[in-house]
Amino acid sequence: MARTREPKKLLLRAGWRSDSIGNTAQVAGMVRLVRMHAPEAEVVLWSNSLDRGVKPMLLRAYPRLRFVEGDVDVSGQPDSPALAEAFRECEFLLHGSGPDVMARDHLRAWRAATRKPYGIFGVSIPGAETQGAEALDQELRQILDGAVFVFARESVSLEALRQAGIMTRIGSAPDAAFSLKLANREAALEFLKRYELVPKQFLAVVPRLRQEPSAEEPGTDVSLESAAADHEKLRRVIVRWVRETGYKVVLCAEKKHQMDLLYPLLYRALPEEIKSQVVRQPLYWLTDTASSVYRRAAAMVTLECHSGIIAAANDTPGIYLHQPEAGLTGRLWQEAGLGRWYFEIEQTGGTEIADRLLEIHENSNASQVDVHEAVIYARKLQSDAMTVLRQLLWPDSV
Repeated sequence: MARTREPKKLLLRAGWRSDSIGNTAQVAGMVRLVRMHAPEAEVVLWSNSLDRGVKPMLLRAYPRLRFVEGDVDVSGQPDSPALAEAFRECEFLLHGSGPDVMARDHLRAWRAATRKPYGIFGVSIPGAETQGAEALDQELRQILDGAVFVFARESVSLEALRQAGIMTRIGSAPDAAFSLKLANREAALEFLKRYELVPKQFLAVVPRLRQEPSAEEPGTDVSLESAAADHEKLRRVIVRWVRETGYKVVLCAEKKHQMDLLYPLLYRALPEEIKSQVVRQPLYWLTDTASSVYRRAAAMVTLECHSGIIAAANDTPGIYLHQPEAGLTGRLWQEAGLGRWYFEIEQTGGTEIADRLLEIHENSNASQVDVHEAVIYARKLQSDAMTVLRQLLWPDSV
């Protein structure tokens, strides 16, 4: 007879922005990983990105999920009664995937206020690719040393942790988005019907600026200059795809501000006979809808890593075009085993990208198997990391 384990409460600190389906994919992937590998745990999601419909979307997929919002004050104390209660009740804090250890203040506050353990899952160390161990400042070293485990999402950050002599268990855990399983089938089918898209007969294309616009710094000359060159290559791919397959193209956004890029950077300069075969995403959608649309795409070409991961998690192959400013995200794609569908945008042209895309299309069944196996590999590494969490929560776990 299976042994019943004592339920334990886990505070999951994840979700850094709601205007990115990639970030929300990380959150949903983290929740799913805990549900799969520690089903006895009661998960309390501490997130600052639950607006824009994200919270209802997560509840549709995970009805038992609890939420808490709030911050810590200057003294390191929770600034809301709900967060204070979560600090008292939860036995472990798990920091989710991200491009950095995003919630440093929150980890410090948790440790000081509760003296309870915390772990860090699937993060990168910015600057590790050029600075190695020097990318870890003293504050970060202290936070990492205080964790019971630190799992890096790619090998460069992992090596930086080793070089820095971090005094805790370290290892690999690919980005949580690889474990995404969200769907909004109805919304996806409505979208396909509206634009006369046939499943597995359209290409998804995702743009990206090298520097995101902000109110303080709307864009640099480098970003604007490179945008023209980067997206001209995407347009060449679109033209080849339409002319050689006869299939349509959907222009998609990973981040909300990219909705404003679809027309000027991709659609406007296309030949007139191609435009009739190109659909622009009309409204910014949630991760579950994007996931279901990408599942029905034949392939994806993207300047955004996490759009490619969302597609891959749905067995849709794709090509990731890495910009230098995107840092270590290229490693996420390569180290999952998708390196032959990876290009440095500054070192390749539209013709080479289109050739590789058409190769994927011509070998669609094999390509789907390849991407499925890559995701399975990433999930195996994640499973190994989650076993460590499970053993910490229930030391008698096999």
